[in-house]
Amino acid sequence: MYDLILKQVTLVNEGIQRQCDIAITGDTITKIASQISGPSKSERNCEGKYLIPGVIDDQVHFRQPGLEYKADIASESRAAVAGGVTTFMEMPNTKPPAVTLAELEKKYDTAAEVSPANYSFFLGATNDNVDVIKSVDPKNVCGVKIFMGSSTGNMLVDNEKALELIFRHSPMLIATHCEDEETIAQNMQYYTAQFGESLTAMDHPKIRSREGCWLSSVKAMELARKEDARLHILHISTADETALFRNDIPLKQKRITSEVCVHHLTFEAKDYNTLGNQIKCNPAIKYDFDREALWTALSDDRLDIIATDHAPHTWEEKSQHYLKAPSGVPLIQHTLTLMLEHMLDGRISLERVVEKMCHAPAQCFEIEKRGYLREGYKADMVIFELDSLWTVEKSNLLYKCGWSPLESRQMRSRILSTYVNGQEVYDGVEVKSVLAGQRLTFER
Repeated sequence: MYDLILKQVTLVNEGIQRQCDIAITGDTITKIASQISGPSKSERNCEGKYLIPGVIDDQVHFRQPGLEYKADIASESRAAVAGGVTTFMEMPNTKPPAVTLAELEKKYDTAAEVSPANYSFFLGATNDNVDVIKSVDPKNVCGVKIFMGSSTGNMLVDNEKALELIFRHSPMLIATHCEDEETIAQNMQYYTAQFGESLTAMDHPKIRSREGCWLSSVKAMELARKEDARLHILHISTADETALFRNDIPLKQKRITSEVCVHHLTFEAKDYNTLGNQIKCNPAIKYDFDREALWTALSDDRLDIIATDHAPHTWEEKSQHYLKAPSGVPLIQHTLTLMLEHMLDGRISLERVVEKMCHAPAQCFEIEKRGYLREGYKADMVIFELDSLWTVEKSNLLYKCGWSPLESRQMRSRILSTYVNGQEVYDGVEVKSVLAGQRLTFER
């Protein structure tokens, strides 16, 4: 007996759309066919609705431990599933940072107790923890995170020998935040000397400049090639960087891969005029020609994955002067609907949205049995409809920080259900009290 049959849903998966039935037993997809008959505990008519694999977000900051006044794993994972994100990989710059196996496992233990979404956590790299990195089991940790430019938290890895050793000995994927620290420091010194307190968020892409991104990304790629490391460069934000990546081989064959974030595809420098510090993030949102280059590189497969870099701060923190306001944007509840807006505007097809947000992260990180709607795979799924207007408002935000740069924006698609491991965790109205999330495993 099946637990659930979804009837006559429009399945979007592996480059095609087709109307079919899909059956779930336990946490697994057991059958996909034009019609499925037979006993089941529940059936759901989904005619006119779309079904895609759950979104996999490879870069989030949920702020726990130590920064729970901004966010925590429980609150942000609930926002995630309301946004169609069934799996997240969370970053190590918490307090204390996840730079030891003991601290890393504490985060896994917390997620097991509170998360409706699947989860994995990056081990943070430092100038002196290469032995810890070497000891990690690559089958149950998503990767190593290196901050090659300082961001929120004090985790900058700036020792050349340490970087070489990490790239040489990491048993798993290395994900990098690439901004050249010396360039940023020089820019900050120049602009503060020139303009001081009159600096605003409009100056952010000048201080955290295009050159700084380029220099750091080039350096990371040189190290990866030298040591034959598996490198994934996060949140590409400049036109120049897009030229660094290959599209002449399949994703599975790439040793160096890339990610672009929804805010770099959506906003550009003119938006600082209205949104100010709300869209202050690292690396900075750059200029319109950078945004257009990102779209071009996404369409021709130089950019591999779409993610959020979800990074909440309180409204009080963001309301400070530009120089004091922290960098980061809350996005995970709206990542899929925002990309569907771009789809409806003709910038990307629905099949490509699924490829870049579901299939590619699973391939890139070698996630076991997720990211696709296939028989035998985990039943992580999202049902949504198009032509269903609603507005982003404070009243429907689930972020603990309670704000979004998308407030007052109309969305034309609506998420109706999110299933994690075969269990409905979001019903289109509320997140259910179902802790369906599982720890990711990796085929490495």
